[in-house]
Amino acid sequence: MFNRVKEYINDNEFRLTIFEDRVYAINYLKIISLEDERISFLTAKGKIVIKGRNLRLSKLLDDEVLISGYVTNVEVDFDE
Repeated sequence: MFNRVKEYINDNEFRLTIFEDRVYAINYLKIISLEDERISFLTAKGKIVIKGRNLRLSKLLDDEVLISGYVTNVEVDFDE
């Protein structure tokens, strides 16, 4: 059990979870742009662009973000 807790605390891998009306991302580096129809942020591996309508940050922590609104597209541009 202790190992699971330790792995959870030390986890720094980027994760993106897409729901019907929101997108949840953890372990991002910084927000690049913040607009009603486009939000982009940088990860350790590249850039993520969320497109849609009425997009807003519902939750913002150091390495977590919850984007709410009508999501139409998610673009992932990871460095190879």
